[in-house]
Amino acid sequence: MLPVARIAALVERHAAVEAELSRNPGRDQFVKLSREYSELKPVVDAAKALRQAEADLKDVEALIADKKADPEMARLAGDEKSALQKRIEALENELRIALLPKDAADEKDVIIEVRAGTGGDEASLFAGDLFRMYERYAALQGWKVEALSLSEGTVGGFKEVVAAIRGKGAYARMKFESGVHRVQRVPDTETSGRIHTSAATVAVLPEAEEVDVAINENDLKIDTMRAQGAGGQHVNKTESAIRITHLPTGIVVFVQDERSQHRNKARAMDVLRTKLYDLERQKLDSARAADRKGQVGSGDRSQRIRTYNFPQGRVTDHRINLTLHKLPQILEGTALHELIDALVADHQAALLASVDAA
Repeated sequence: MLPVARIAALVERHAAVEAELSRNPGRDQFVKLSREYSELKPVVDAAKALRQAEADLKDVEALIADKKADPEMARLAGDEKSALQKRIEALENELRIALLPKDAADEKDVIIEVRAGTGGDEASLFAGDLFRMYERYAALQGWKVEALSLSEGTVGGFKEVVAAIRGKGAYARMKFESGVHRVQRVPDTETSGRIHTSAATVAVLPEAEEVDVAINENDLKIDTMRAQGAGGQHVNKTESAIRITHLPTGIVVFVQDERSQHRNKARAMDVLRTKLYDLERQKLDSARAADRKGQVGSGDRSQRIRTYNFPQGRVTDHRINLTLHKLPQILEGTALHELIDALVADHQAALLASVDAA
C-alpha cells in the first residue's frame, strides 16, 4: 500500500516551495529551496502520472461495463485496460522508489581521489586506467572533469590524482565507486608472463558548497610553494602551489594545477570544504549505525569492491557478485553504467526491503 497521506503532503509542500521560489528569496534560502524542489519533483511527477493513469483506467472500465457500447470499442478498451494496469503497477513501483529516504548529497558534484595502492609501478598504471575510465564515463554523462592535483608515477599513470566531477546527480552514481579496486594482469615488464595483482583506492566525496560548511580563517595554515613536475620554466620561478592545513582536524589539502596562486587557493578551499563536509557525514553515519558493512555505497573503503581480471577479460563487483565479461568496454567508460545501474538497483531494493520491514 502506498502512503496516500504522505504523498498528498509532499505534493502540497512542492507547490508551497514553488511559490516561495517565485518570490525571489535570498541566495542561501534560494539554494535550499531549489534543492528541496528538485528532491520533491520525482515524487510529484510520479504521483500525478499515477493519478491520471488511475482515472484513465476508471473510464476504460466504465466503457467495458457499458452494455450499449460498440463491441469493437469494448474490445479495444479491454486491450487498453491491460496496458493501463501494467502502467499503474510500474508507476506505483516508481513512486515507492521516489519515496525512499534520500541521501542529501546525491545531487551534488563530487571530488574524486584515485591513489595507487599495493603493487608499485603497476599500481600507478592501474590508478591511471581508473581515472581515465571515470573521465570517459563522465564525458558520456555530459559532466565536466577538472583535475585539481596530480602526482605522476615513475613509468606512467598516477601515484595520486584528485579531480572535481561536476554534473547533475554525479554523487548519486559515482558514490558506488568508493573502495579498493584490484587488477590482475601481466605487466609489460614481466618477461615470464606471470600475472601480477595490484590495487588502487578510490574515494568519492560530495563537493560541499559554502552554505554547507563554514570555515574559520583562523583555523587555517596556508603555505605557498613552487609547483612540482611538468610545467616548463614557469613553475621554477613562481610559488603558485597552495597547501592548506585545517588545524582543528589536521586535514591537509594541496593544489598545484593552475599557474594562478589565487585560483589554486580557491580550489584548495573547495577541496577542504568537501573533506570537512564528508567528515561530518561520516560522524552522522556512525551515530545512526555502528555497523555499516552491509551498506552499499557507504564510503567504507577498507574492503576490496571490484576486481579487473585482464587474462579473462572480466570485471567482478564483489558487493553484488556481478561479473561482466566486458573489461575493455568498462575501462573505456562505455559499459561502466552497467555496473553502476546494478549497484543502484541493489541499493534501492535493500532500502525498499527495510522500509517494508519497518
